[in-house]
Amino acid sequence: MVKAASSLTLSETESVCPECLARIPAQRVAEGSDVYLRKTCPEHGSFSTVIWRGAPPFASWVRPKLPSYPEAPFTAADRGCPYDCGLCPDHRQHTCSVLLEVTAGCDLGCPVCFADAGGSVATDPDLATIAGWYRRVLDAGGPFNMQLSGGEPCLRDDLPEIIRLGRSLGFTFFQLNTNGLRLARDPDYLRRLQDAGLTTVFLQFDGTRDEIHARLRGRALADQKQAAIENCARHGVGVVLVPTLVPGVNAGEIGAIIAHALRYAPAVRGVHFQPISYFGRYGRGQTTPPDDERITIPEVIDAISVQTHGAIRAESFRPPGCENALCSFHGNFVIMPDGRLIPLTAHRDAMNCCDTPPVAKEGAARAREFVAVHWAAPAQTLGGATHDAMQPSLGAWDQFLERAHTHTFCISGMAFQDAWTLDLERLRDCCIHVLSPDGRLIPFCAFNLTDREGRALYRPAHRSPRSGAA
Repeated sequence: MVKAASSLTLSETESVCPECLARIPAQRVAEGSDVYLRKTCPEHGSFSTVIWRGAPPFASWVRPKLPSYPEAPFTAADRGCPYDCGLCPDHRQHTCSVLLEVTAGCDLGCPVCFADAGGSVATDPDLATIAGWYRRVLDAGGPFNMQLSGGEPCLRDDLPEIIRLGRSLGFTFFQLNTNGLRLARDPDYLRRLQDAGLTTVFLQFDGTRDEIHARLRGRALADQKQAAIENCARHGVGVVLVPTLVPGVNAGEIGAIIAHALRYAPAVRGVHFQPISYFGRYGRGQTTPPDDERITIPEVIDAISVQTHGAIRAESFRPPGCENALCSFHGNFVIMPDGRLIPLTAHRDAMNCCDTPPVAKEGAARAREFVAVHWAAPAQTLGGATHDAMQPSLGAWDQFLERAHTHTFCISGMAFQDAWTLDLERLRDCCIHVLSPDGRLIPFCAFNLTDREGRALYRPAHRSPRSGAA
């Protein structure tokens, strides 16, 4: 008989009840190498959900930061987190990226959809409204990196004008969050987006096989995804592949997705994994999702190493510098001519590190700059002219420096929080914010948060009664 691991409470935090979204105390509890978020609602009972499973150890990953509070908060700290988002004065991180939902419409009906998009008959915001949104972001301290999202933003014929408008107001980085269907069939539309100032395409890409797309997106889409990648490469637009990882569906496809991305590098700038979260359309009506239907950050990192047969090592990944350490991971690499990936990052054990905690604001600024440089179209090749022809060559080092200008590759992932995993300490550290239609900046996981029945705190459709009460 196997003896169960003893429980150890690591720390206290707060969360919400998945049934009513009331704020309740929570604990991070270790059982062996696994960590759970545990909480009890006086009305609806107890909940326990895995948030960390395996190596690297939880304690080695956590990174404290010195908080930086909003310089221009739009809402007061009145009812407490997560009910005062706007940002409120108690939020502990500055904005890195702002997401604008420019349409609620969509040309897919994905079984998995954070935004529960496609069923709305709401009118798309006009250019005057979007201009007001841009100015609101400037009032909050921008310009920041901008993500144009929805729904499916490519349903809008005037999307190039939306980008051009933002450029005229001083915004310099535009990421398009898209399923890629229009980019696949309409290269002239892609060209107009590029001419308007599009920086990068964040392409929904759940796997290399049609059966995966059919499970997660409702249709066989492999050919369209491939055409979108090739059109972006042809037009010099950087692409990041974005898989939603679902155990039993595509968690075994991690290595194949990376290999596919590398075949189209440096046009494809990297892969950004998103472990499944139970909100929006996918989470509606769920009882507590079982832990075997979740995949945690260390499991994704381990799968990358195992499924690439050690070509990418787990120790090359590190916690984020911007958001809370428990929210994401990243590894940055240089692709050499023989296909080897030379890591530029490495994990440092927090338990053996005595560095002064970084300032949160500085991490947000570095993240904005890194994404703007490394997710954009690759720099033009230097043609070997990295040093004066009269100077002695440093051989392999010269080659590495040249490739570092033209062939960087990023592998990252972000574990979004749902009503079962929401940790208000993590939420207050969020640097990816959605501009709500009424002009508030809402942390991404708060904006998309839904209770067990799919009712939301902030998203306009399916509002929860809790959205109007403390």
